Amino acid sequence: MEHGFVWQPFRGAVVTGATPDFHVRLARDGDDLRAAQRLRYAVFVQELGADGPLVDHRARLERDRFDAHADHLLLFDQARPAGDQVVGVYRLMDRRAAQAAGHFYCADEYDLAPLERSGRSLLELGRSCLHPAYRGGAAMLHLWQGLAQLVQTRGVEVLFGVASFHGTDPQALAQPLSVLARDHLAPEALRVRSKSYQPMALTQEIDRVAAMRQMPALIKAYLRLGGGVGDGAFVDHRFNTTDVCLILDVARMNPRQKAIYGGGR
Repeated sequence: MEHGFVWQPFRGAVVTGATPDFHVRLARDGDDLRAAQRLRYAVFVQELGADGPLVDHRARLERDRFDAHADHLLLFDQARPAGDQVVGVYRLMDRRAAQAAGHFYCADEYDLAPLERSGRSLLELGRSCLHPAYRGGAAMLHLWQGLAQLVQTRGVEVLFGVASFHGTDPQALAQPLSVLARDHLAPEALRVRSKSYQPMALTQEIDRVAAMRQMPALIKAYLRLGGGVGDGAFVDHRFNTTDVCLILDVARMNPRQKAIYGGGR
């Protein structure tokens, strides 16, 4: 997974005991980065069972070699105790960061040549997660509105990143994968292809209602914005996920949804 766009179902009300006081900004220093990595550890390692060569289990930090080159967009709840205020994270990589790291994270799973040769301003979104107590409410909207401001300020034209379904049996995901293949392919000029190609059109007997029930909430949100997916899924046995690559052309965004997620921008 990028494990990028993993999203878990809402499991309950915010447990801070106070009305959340949200604030979004980029990480400024090592303390901010470690706070992001602690949240990622809680979600990706403890909750979802992921691991990696640079994960620090003793310090409870989920990290990899891309972190040093990326920007990290953080959602704070300033009503929480100091030192425990980071409740949402996005990792952001532009072309410059990818060059410094050697490539975009997604390049391990997808051939990004269509994006690379487009000449457009790219931003890879990854390692997105929320504290369990903040799922299903306003927290993600605040994080997205912060992202929208950054996209506007930097003149980003195309957003992309890997999103994950749990499990490595594509047939168990035949309904949502087939809906994505039939109805939501990215424009051909931006359509990346899986390097370990797993077809997504697995059934012609599509039950769209059932398919959308299986679809992770964040994928559905990007589809509402006008996003699409690349050609083929990628089965990641190490992380026990089946991944798709989401691509969003900012110029083609749904105006109504853009106004909601962008805070009117």
